[in-house]
Amino acid sequence: MTGQAGPAARAGAADIRIRDGRIAEIAAGLAPLPGERVLDATGCVVYPGWINTHHHLFQNLLKAVPAGINADLQAWLAAVPYPRLAAFTPEVLRAAVRLGMAELLLSGTTTCADHHYLYHHGHGAETGDLLFDVAEEMGLRLVLCRGGAIQSAADHPGMSKTALVPETLDEMVADIERLKARYHDPAGDAMRRVAVAPTTPTFSLPPAMLRELAEFGRGLGLRLHTHLSETDNYVRFCREKYRCTPVEFVGEHGWLGPDVWFAHLVTLSPDEIRMLAATDTGMAHCPVSNARLGSGVAPVRALADAGVRISLGVDGVASNESGSMVNEANFAWLVHRAVGGAAQTTVEEVIHWGTAGGAAVLDLPRIGTLAPGQSADLAIYDLKGLRFHGFHDLAAAPVAAGEPTPVRHVFVRGRQVVQDGAIVGLDLEQLRREAYDAMQVLQRIAA
Repeated sequence: MTGQAGPAARAGAADIRIRDGRIAEIAAGLAPLPGERVLDATGCVVYPGWINTHHHLFQNLLKAVPAGINADLQAWLAAVPYPRLAAFTPEVLRAAVRLGMAELLLSGTTTCADHHYLYHHGHGAETGDLLFDVAEEMGLRLVLCRGGAIQSAADHPGMSKTALVPETLDEMVADIERLKARYHDPAGDAMRRVAVAPTTPTFSLPPAMLRELAEFGRGLGLRLHTHLSETDNYVRFCREKYRCTPVEFVGEHGWLGPDVWFAHLVTLSPDEIRMLAATDTGMAHCPVSNARLGSGVAPVRALADAGVRISLGVDGVASNESGSMVNEANFAWLVHRAVGGAAQTTVEEVIHWGTAGGAAVLDLPRIGTLAPGQSADLAIYDLKGLRFHGFHDLAAAPVAAGEPTPVRHVFVRGRQVVQDGAIVGLDLEQLRREAYDAMQVLQRIAA
């Protein structure tokens, strides 16, 4: 599979030559050149590395918390992440991030946009650096969506569940400027990017500041990201407080355009879909989390048909219990067919959303497809297992079968980061110990 749309979606049986971190050739029967390493992918299928456009890596230590396992979004927020925000010391956060990135890599994900919002007054500025450090260690491409809230504790429903004080606009802006100067790379296959990403536009900052933050981000050449229209309650709140729909609200404050992508977009009117398409605004589709929280099923078929750029995100695994993009793609393929009929999705289209679609949303045009000149981001899946016997279309197997689909090798920019099913350089037992110790901290807080 190439990640491309239409007839070019399938490359067939072919060899791939990698040189200087890029794909140099794709053709059947390529002969090895002197000194070249040859990797035998017999019994495998090769995909572009998945591009996860919406995640909350800190939540990797909050899977299946009993108080929130059967809750809707608002009750889940109050029971699971918000009471534990203050417990995320650098040590706990590092364990969660390492665990999350490892899970992503072992599903064939090579790029992650992490919506990180563990910031409060006087604290948290170093956490963005921590994410970039772990991503470099793991070999994962990272887009840091620098979130946070700047409302008063009484106004913001998340901060009201903690003892934390929201940061000021000056603190948020100063840290984004620092992160941009230190890490942001505008290259089309950059390993590090920064985006401006207040946690939720209708809750996390006063409306007057929303436009100011958009203008600030665009002035730095940064993209804009946030949650939007995740539930019916979100839409109802916006209509009652602002007398408009969520998409109209963000449009009035400068948050629509080709440099913007929203997570979720579950509840939309036809007019809102037209607005998103007309402004070339993108989306991160998170179907598993939306289903898990009972939020609904986003109208992705209507969005795609209108020309909206679609990508896939696993969201936080505290509301998903899986950080696997294979699992996300499998469910995306299935759920829309269940709701709207078999014409709603194809395997090839879902792969396109999760690869090239993600590259388009993140403005990383040198990744997301298998083609000469593109960055060598490859996920090689081993299909020799018993569950794949009988498959007539092995190329579709990871999406059609879902998990478990074992990864044999993963490359990012030509660097091998997974070899024979193991992350290169990662001490798995140490990671397990770190995660266990961090879990004890979080459980003591809950108690």
